[in-house]
Amino acid sequence: MAPPNKPSPAAPSPRAASAARASPAATLGMVAEAAGVSASTVSRILNGTAAVSDQKKQAVYDAIEKLGFVPNPVARGLAGGRTLSIGVVTQALDSPFYGSALSGIEHTLERRGYSALFVSGQWDAREEARCIEMLLARRVDGIIVLTGRLTDAALQEVAKTLPVVVTGRDLVADNLYALDFDNAEGARLATRHLLELGHRRIAFITGDPNHPDAVQRLAGYRSALQRAGLPVDDRLIEAGLFHEESGVVAMDRLLDRGAAFSAVFAANDQMAIGACLALYRRSLRVPTDCSVIGFDDLSMSSFCLPPLSTVRHPSHEMGRLAAEAMLRLLEGQRPDQRAPAPQVVVRESTAPAAADST
Repeated sequence: MAPPNKPSPAAPSPRAASAARASPAATLGMVAEAAGVSASTVSRILNGTAAVSDQKKQAVYDAIEKLGFVPNPVARGLAGGRTLSIGVVTQALDSPFYGSALSGIEHTLERRGYSALFVSGQWDAREEARCIEMLLARRVDGIIVLTGRLTDAALQEVAKTLPVVVTGRDLVADNLYALDFDNAEGARLATRHLLELGHRRIAFITGDPNHPDAVQRLAGYRSALQRAGLPVDDRLIEAGLFHEESGVVAMDRLLDRGAAFSAVFAANDQMAIGACLALYRRSLRVPTDCSVIGFDDLSMSSFCLPPLSTVRHPSHEMGRLAAEAMLRLLEGQRPDQRAPAPQVVVRESTAPAAADST
């Protein structure tokens, strides 16, 4: 651990940084006066050691942002025994889903004076373990893991050393907090949406079978069909890998197989977009000839042609919640953040089934 430290306020958000240029003389005392607390309370709040109400904490953060106080993070870290850095293990830095989550994490941590150190596990448990070791060597104050393939036992072991927040898991352990989005329910809702439009032959493009999200979304698809009293036809299920090209390949395989279907549910938006391209290349129209629904509600999905129906899985919000949970762990508190419930976003890529397709 680093030598004990004397706290100072958190680094500001971009808006606060702008204010800082207008108020370069802002001091810790000014922050305390604006927040209606003592300077020592400001320091303890931002160092995570103050036993005060959430209202007082928020008043301090608001005052820092309003005044644009810019601390010396190096001095603050040395003073408090922390590096003021949080390691974040993602899976693919170029993923639009994870990129949005990373943005949510970075923005939330930045407001509290923490920096995020991003590393990519590349969907490989051994690589994720290497990333964890590297982050530990850099003496980060905590680690956020976005789903990943490390075992629950491995994450629990890391939590014995420092705080851990993980998404996409249903896991309880000391010094660890899990945020689990209900992927199965989201998939059930997506499939039910197509069923309510009159579709009975619904194809499904799965994600990576080793990924827990993919397993849960396949289970939700099967559950919706079974609840509707319909058989699950394995000929209508094709594997994808969560990226656009795999959606193209999966749709081509479904079409080449010759199995009839009037709608397709892809386990994420990227594969749904690929599926739409494959249909276009076969001169099949969405949704006239085939309805398509995705999962995640990426920002690009509302700008597709046609705009893509999907299940909202708010990645930026999940990142923000993960960062907030980490900050609470660092303050010695038990987080209470909860992932939002999935909901279907209906756009123009889904439509009622034609009379002869049901």
